[in-house]
Amino acid sequence: QVQLVESGGGSVQTGGSLRLSCAASGTISRIKAMGWYRQVPGKQRELVAMAYNGGRVHYVDDAQGRFTITRDNANTTVALDLRSLRPEDTGVYYCNVQELEGDIMYNRWGQGTQVTVSS
Repeated sequence: QVQLVESGGGSVQTGGSLRLSCAASGTISRIKAMGWYRQVPGKQRELVAMAYNGGRVHYVDDAQGRFTITRDNANTTVALDLRSLRPEDTGVYYCNVQELEGDIMYNRWGQGTQVTVSS
């Protein structure tokens, strides 16, 4: 299966920028999509952005225009550039891939990286 290792994150003030990176290894040929989720205490993990095989990209409304997701064609890295950050962007960001194994699509997760935006 795919393994994911994240890097980046940290603490910034409102309006600042950060870059999150995620390196994939293992059965990367099975990857169908790569993206990022965010989780805050007491809430479910929520999608932020996803890049699908073939080039389609999806952003949630709050990320549109401020965040940019990029991935390489070899399925080895996915990055998320965060700009114009707000306190409500604070949370743990998880790298995610959708891996197709046979007829079953699995979600694989990184370990999470903390992003803290102070006002």
